[in-house]
Amino acid sequence: QVRLVESGGGLVQAGGSLRLSCAASGRTLRGYSMGWFRHAPGKAREFVAVITWSGGSTHYGDSAQGRFIVSRDTARNTMYLHMNNLEPEDTAVYYCAADARGRIGLISGYYDTWGQGTQVTVSS
Repeated sequence: QVRLVESGGGLVQAGGSLRLSCAASGRTLRGYSMGWFRHAPGKAREFVAVITWSGGSTHYGDSAQGRFIVSRDTARNTMYLHMNNLEPEDTAVYYCAADARGRIGLISGYYDTWGQGTQVTVSS
Protein backbone atom coordinates (compact mmCIF):
# COMPACT_ATOMS: atom_id res chain seq x y z
CA GLN A 1 0.00 0.00 0.00
CA VAL A 2 1.39 3.34 -1.06
CA ARG A 3 1.23 6.27 1.35
CA LEU A 4 1.58 9.82 0.04
CA VAL A 5 2.48 12.95 1.98
CA GLU A 6 2.51 16.39 0.39
CA SER A 7 4.50 19.36 1.64
CA GLY A 8 5.74 22.73 0.46
CA GLY A 9 2.54 24.72 0.36
CA GLY A 10 2.25 28.19 1.81
CA LEU A 11 1.50 31.84 1.16
CA VAL A 12 3.20 33.54 -1.78
CA GLN A 13 2.71 36.78 -3.65
CA ALA A 14 1.50 36.84 -7.24
CA GLY A 15 4.38 36.27 -9.60
CA GLY A 16 6.24 34.16 -7.06
CA SER A 17 7.20 30.49 -7.06
CA LEU A 18 6.70 27.45 -4.88
CA ARG A 19 7.87 23.86 -5.02
CA LEU A 20 5.52 21.19 -3.76
CA SER A 21 6.76 17.76 -2.79
CA CYS A 22 4.96 14.43 -2.63
CA ALA A 23 6.83 11.78 -0.68
CA ALA A 24 5.76 8.20 -1.26
CA SER A 25 6.33 5.28 1.08
CA GLY A 26 5.20 1.71 1.47
CA ARG A 27 6.36 0.24 -1.84
CA THR A 28 8.29 0.96 -5.00
CA LEU A 29 6.57 3.18 -7.53
CA ARG A 30 7.91 1.31 -10.53
CA GLY A 31 5.12 1.08 -13.06
CA TYR A 32 3.06 3.79 -11.39
CA SER A 33 2.09 7.20 -12.60
CA MET A 34 1.77 10.11 -10.19
CA GLY A 35 -0.51 13.08 -10.56
CA TRP A 36 -1.18 16.49 -9.09
CA PHE A 37 -4.69 17.84 -8.68
CA ARG A 38 -6.01 20.94 -6.99
CA HIS A 39 -9.28 21.91 -5.38
CA ALA A 40 -10.33 25.50 -4.82
CA PRO A 41 -13.41 26.48 -2.79
CA GLY A 42 -16.54 26.46 -4.89
CA LYS A 43 -14.80 24.79 -7.83
CA ALA A 44 -14.46 21.24 -9.08
CA ARG A 45 -11.24 19.32 -8.50
CA GLU A 46 -8.88 20.17 -11.34
CA PHE A 47 -6.15 18.12 -12.99
CA VAL A 48 -2.77 19.86 -12.86
CA ALA A 49 -0.07 17.45 -14.05
CA VAL A 50 0.94 13.80 -14.28
CA ILE A 51 4.24 11.98 -14.65
CA THR A 52 4.97 8.31 -15.30
CA TRP A 53 7.39 6.99 -12.73
CA SER A 54 9.47 4.73 -14.95
CA GLY A 55 9.78 6.77 -18.14
CA GLY A 56 9.16 10.29 -16.85
CA SER A 57 6.54 11.14 -19.46
CA THR A 58 4.49 14.18 -18.48
CA HIS A 59 1.22 15.85 -19.32
CA TYR A 60 -0.19 19.13 -18.02
CA GLY A 61 -3.56 20.70 -17.54
CA ASP A 62 -4.31 23.96 -19.33
CA SER A 63 -3.79 26.07 -16.21
CA ALA A 64 -0.36 24.57 -15.56
CA GLN A 65 0.99 24.52 -19.09
CA GLY A 66 4.01 26.78 -19.45
CA ARG A 67 4.18 27.72 -15.75
CA PHE A 68 4.40 24.47 -13.78
CA ILE A 69 6.86 21.62 -14.12
CA VAL A 70 6.33 18.14 -12.67
CA SER A 71 9.38 16.02 -11.91
CA ARG A 72 10.34 13.02 -9.82
CA ASP A 73 13.34 11.72 -7.95
CA THR A 74 13.18 7.95 -8.14
CA ALA A 75 15.93 7.51 -5.56
CA ARG A 76 13.98 9.57 -3.00
CA ASN A 77 10.57 8.21 -4.07
CA THR A 78 9.40 11.80 -4.30
CA MET A 79 7.50 13.78 -6.90
CA TYR A 80 7.71 17.56 -7.21
CA LEU A 81 5.61 20.32 -8.68
CA HIS A 82 7.60 23.43 -9.48
CA MET A 83 5.14 26.31 -9.77
CA ASN A 84 6.26 29.59 -11.31
CA ASN A 85 4.58 32.90 -12.04
CA LEU A 86 1.81 32.08 -9.59
CA GLU A 87 -1.53 33.85 -9.83
CA PRO A 88 -4.30 34.32 -7.25
CA GLU A 89 -6.35 31.88 -9.32
CA ASP A 90 -3.83 29.17 -8.36
CA THR A 91 -5.00 29.33 -4.75
CA ALA A 92 -6.21 25.85 -3.81
CA VAL A 93 -5.44 22.72 -1.86
CA TYR A 94 -3.01 20.69 -3.94
CA TYR A 95 -3.16 16.90 -3.80
CA CYS A 96 -0.86 14.24 -5.15
CA ALA A 97 -2.20 10.89 -6.24
CA ALA A 98 -0.88 7.53 -7.40
CA ASP A 99 -2.13 5.30 -10.24
CA ALA A 100 -0.86 1.73 -9.94
CA ARG A 101 -1.54 1.12 -13.64
CA GLY A 102 0.81 3.85 -14.79
CA ARG A 103 -1.69 5.65 -17.00
CA ILE A 104 -1.62 9.29 -18.11
CA GLY A 105 -4.77 9.96 -16.14
CA LEU A 106 -6.46 13.35 -16.46
CA ILE A 107 -9.35 12.58 -14.16
CA SER A 108 -9.33 11.69 -10.50
CA GLY A 109 -10.98 8.32 -11.02
CA TYR A 110 -7.76 6.91 -12.48
CA TYR A 111 -5.98 7.24 -9.16
CA ASP A 112 -5.96 4.73 -6.31
CA THR A 113 -4.22 6.58 -3.55
CA TRP A 114 -4.30 10.22 -2.45
CA GLY A 115 -2.34 12.39 -0.09
CA GLN A 116 -3.89 14.70 2.49
CA GLY A 117 -3.24 17.87 0.50
CA THR A 118 -1.22 21.03 1.02
CA GLN A 119 -2.65 24.56 0.91
CA VAL A 120 -1.30 27.06 -1.60
CA THR A 121 -2.42 30.66 -1.24
CA VAL A 122 -1.40 33.32 -3.74
CA SER A 123 -1.98 36.92 -2.73
CA SER A 124 -2.48 39.71 -5.25
